[in-house]
Amino acid sequence: MNLESLQKILLKKKGTTEEIPFGPEALVYKVMGKMFGLIAWEESPLHLTLKCDPDLALALRAQYEAITAGYHMSKKHWNTIILDGSVPKDQILGMIDESYALVVKKLKKIEREKLATL
Repeated sequence: MNLESLQKILLKKKGTTEEIPFGPEALVYKVMGKMFGLIAWEESPLHLTLKCDPDLALALRAQYEAITAGYHMSKKHWNTIILDGSVPKDQILGMIDESYALVVKKLKKIEREKLATL
């Protein structure tokens, strides 16, 4: 996955914005103002950080060497994926979907309703 394709995938999610609150080296993806993804776009290969269920996060780290605890994030709830080709694209897409869904689930009811109308 290259940067452009990854950006398109993340921005395709309903209500998503791309921001740079941590400086120009990190592209942050938010839904309704809540972060669900981060790309360290200057890294080679790219690093993608996503929210994850804690039990699944541990299982994925055990399964893939390229998946580690979230860099500068809660190690319990975030994973960083080194996009070196060792993690299948379908797995990464599923992790993006899961991250987005976890964040949407925690939004206030009024925010979820607003998101549904976008």
